[in-house]
Amino acid sequence: MPPLPPAAFPTARFRRMRATPALRGLMRENTLSVDDLIWPVFVMEGADAEVPVASMPGVSRLSVDRVVGAARMAADLGIPAICLFPYIEQDRKTEDCAEAWDADNLSNRAIRAIKAAVPEIAVMTDIALDPYNINGHDGYVVDGQILNDETVEALVKMALAQADAGADILGPSDMMDGRIGAIRAALESHGHRNVTILSYAAKYASAFYGPFRDAVGASGALKGDKNTYQMDPGNSDEALRLVARDLSEGADMVMVKPGMPYLDICRRVKDRFGVPTYAYQVSGEYAMIRGAGLNGWVDGEKVMMESLLAFKRAGCDGILTYFAPDAARLLRDRG
Repeated sequence: MPPLPPAAFPTARFRRMRATPALRGLMRENTLSVDDLIWPVFVMEGADAEVPVASMPGVSRLSVDRVVGAARMAADLGIPAICLFPYIEQDRKTEDCAEAWDADNLSNRAIRAIKAAVPEIAVMTDIALDPYNINGHDGYVVDGQILNDETVEALVKMALAQADAGADILGPSDMMDGRIGAIRAALESHGHRNVTILSYAAKYASAFYGPFRDAVGASGALKGDKNTYQMDPGNSDEALRLVARDLSEGADMVMVKPGMPYLDICRRVKDRFGVPTYAYQVSGEYAMIRGAGLNGWVDGEKVMMESLLAFKRAGCDGILTYFAPDAARLLRDRG
């Protein structure tokens, strides 16, 4: 039965419940918590090193020892999870992407170091070949075509190496067909039954990824585009089919990426499936908000928090955001 319409004015005055902070708090439908945040960080080779990412003010690539320090800071702020993205030097990128599943590669060393020093924080990883691929693509490239099934075989090896290193959450971001089922089967057969999968189920071929590609050194490497495997921005129903497929193959959680331009997809996914639903507030979104704030065009803190609350209102259970430490501090200070 639909809800009754409100009484007519002046019997109904909506402003009554907006009159004081206490009343607004009582009426608030959605809130943001530090428990909603996953912090993406960029890891690089070296020791005690940090390199700012020019297109992402306030974000830097960190050596493994500094990533451990960042994880400790995040845990102290109450952030439940950190997500690792490697910056791979050009001479380590190859056609066969074998570095991706090397047990001692940059990501796996960082996983082990974080879990040894800050065991209480969950470590999420990225599963895709693009950081290791001389062609800059998420999958193998042969004669200009991105191969699906051969790529999935490589992604399985990558996932097992990360699980062996101690990753808590695997994030397949490649958008190859069938990769969730293959990874889940491999995890089960190799004793990693409790490793969770947060699938990039609805990842769009977006122009908002530019600063991220700078951060991981993929901007110059990419040959062509990713339109044959990432989603068309005009599609919505397809996202629901992809989410349904990934859940049926063993995903524990699903993600929509990018975030703010696709809040309608977040809402549809949550309403349709009722599963843990996440959004990635990607690098371009971060750069716009941070840049506008630094230039004084908007109140950076308020816009940051408003943008994060929008994800909760759209039905998300959590957000991957580069703002995580700043948001966590504000939430702590507000009590």
